[in-house]
Order: sequence, then C-alpha cells, then structure tokens
Amino acid sequence: MIQTFQQIREWAEARNLIVGSDSFRQLAKLVEETGELAADISRGRQRTKIADSIGDCVVVLTILAAQNGLQIEDCIAQAYDEIKDRRGVMKDGVFVKEEDVQ
Repeated sequence: MIQTFQQIREWAEARNLIVGSDSFRQLAKLVEETGELAADISRGRQRTKIADSIGDCVVVLTILAAQNGLQIEDCIAQAYDEIKDRRGVMKDGVFVKEEDVQ
C-alpha cells in the first residue's frame, strides 16, 4: 500500500498538482469527492462505485498532505495512534468517545 501512496504522489507531481495548486483548492476537491461518495451511499450504488469514490477521497487527501509537506502514511499512523486505545459506546450507529458520553 505504501507504494500506491508514492505512485499517487508521483502522478500528482507529474501533473503539477502539489506545487502548482494549493490546499484550499485541494480541500474544495475533497468536498466534491466526499459529496459524490455521499450520493453513492445514499442511492445504494454498487460496492465498486462506493470503493471508487472512497479511493478518490484518499487520492485527494494524499495530495493535500503532500502540499503541506506531509505524507499520508504518517497522517494515518498518527490518527491511529490517537484512537487505538480509545473507549466509547455506540449511540444510534455512531461511535461516541467515552469523554463525550453524557
């Protein structure tokens, strides 16, 4: 999987998406892709379409990370380190952190 992230960065560099664009524009692209994912899920589309939309979001996040001098792999590892021992409860199908349970 790490090789795939590197391939995404190389693809983005070849198209001047990292240096030639900015984080605001990439964030707008992420919102667009997230909207497409939401539409796919709400319309009950096939798993392959949902997978494609999730992948598009990951590509955009990989580029956004690179624009900010970060690697998506490190961002994911940092997020996992933060949640790995988190406790909480499911409430209406959503995980609620222990400290946020009222």
